[in-house]
Amino acid sequence: MNICAVILAGGVGSRLWPLSRSKYPKQFLKMHGNDTLLQSTLKRVTNIVAQAPIIICNEEHRFLVAEQLRQSNQDGLIMLESEGKNTAPAVAIAALKVESDPLLLVVSSDHIIKDENAFANAVKRAVPLAEEGKLVTFGIFPKGPNTEYGYIRAGSKNGNGYEVTEFVEKPSYKLAKEYLETKKYYWNSGIFLFKASCYIGELKKFRPEMLEACRKAVEVSEIDLDFCRVGKSYFESCESESIDYAVMENTNDAVVVPMDVEWSDIGSWSALWEISEKDKSGNVLRGDVISYNSKNSYIATDDILVSVIDINNLIIVCTKDAVLVSSKGSVHNVKKIAKELQQNSRAEWEHHREVYRPWGKFDVLDESVGYKVKRITVNPGSKLSVQKHNHRAEHWVVVSGAAKVTKGDKTFILSENESTYISIGEVHALENCGSVDLELIEVQSGTYLGEDDIIRFEDRYGRDC
Repeated sequence: MNICAVILAGGVGSRLWPLSRSKYPKQFLKMHGNDTLLQSTLKRVTNIVAQAPIIICNEEHRFLVAEQLRQSNQDGLIMLESEGKNTAPAVAIAALKVESDPLLLVVSSDHIIKDENAFANAVKRAVPLAEEGKLVTFGIFPKGPNTEYGYIRAGSKNGNGYEVTEFVEKPSYKLAKEYLETKKYYWNSGIFLFKASCYIGELKKFRPEMLEACRKAVEVSEIDLDFCRVGKSYFESCESESIDYAVMENTNDAVVVPMDVEWSDIGSWSALWEISEKDKSGNVLRGDVISYNSKNSYIATDDILVSVIDINNLIIVCTKDAVLVSSKGSVHNVKKIAKELQQNSRAEWEHHREVYRPWGKFDVLDESVGYKVKRITVNPGSKLSVQKHNHRAEHWVVVSGAAKVTKGDKTFILSENESTYISIGEVHALENCGSVDLELIEVQSGTYLGEDDIIRFEDRYGRDC
């Protein structure tokens, strides 16, 4: 089968704050199982298709995608959006980029599908419809009157699927219950299968300006390291619109193929509780948690001990810099908390205390006026940019591994328990020259300690110099 997977990885996942943040959203996290959601998606589609997938992501997440591909031993074309424009333009640039007119299997990177064999079989059943020019969407057998999902109404039989007669936005509980009773409605999974040329053809009919902007964006695209950068000005001129609105609700060729795959878009903490394995009291416990006489709750911590007594139906999520406590019935308001943090320019909306970089990560252990203490981890073979700081000095102490240090015109090796001092304005660089992670403690001192006090002279990751 000539199928190319298109993985949409541009979401923010604000409804799963404080774990999901704008610069490290849920698709890059281990929300369920031992792999991140993106890595699980990669494995799922690799079992179906032979060619490397296309991953569409926001420019600021490009190194996260590249690293997770590397960890998964996967190849793929990473196409970068300078600005999120929803799914219709994202799929358009993929459809315009591929060769030989394959079937495009469009999937989200942040969904959970437990029955992967059933998923593969559903895709195979949909192939004949897609090959004859139909635009296939996959409908999930509804497990109850859920008001958090969109619905698809199935009409007359067509091969292994049904003609689509209606797309419905998130309904009221009453309507959702009525839909369930008719047995003609499916949850809208947001998963699609269609020929690249068919999607382009329908987009030309219904959104010609969008298609033209995407075509120009792809024509002027450039390869930058492992990434394909489409034309920024052209792509950003696109209207932001979903595939459903732009194409599926307008085309005469939409069909729905049902799939029963234990699917969830984990759009909230309560949804994650529902699909997770629970103890005998109905609790989902993650991390260092002690629970006494508590029931039906989701409690997770990635750092400190969390202990609970006599609670019921709560969501408690503790990270290194934030704590969320909510009733399960109110988790839809988490998005409002994230929005308020964004409006107030709070760092907790944007990133975790532990911040990832293309070379590794750092964790701010302590800070106050005039100083900041970081634990820095540099991946084997990785190197920070050649840089200097105008407002801070740095003292580095190697905890483990081997560091290749450049200071001015001198280069030397530091091993465990050795240190060096970088004065204000001194050009320097740090590289892991070993085969294991380099761990060091960095003590900054100065009048300004912001992350933007960096003047780069050379950077192997293509960041601004």
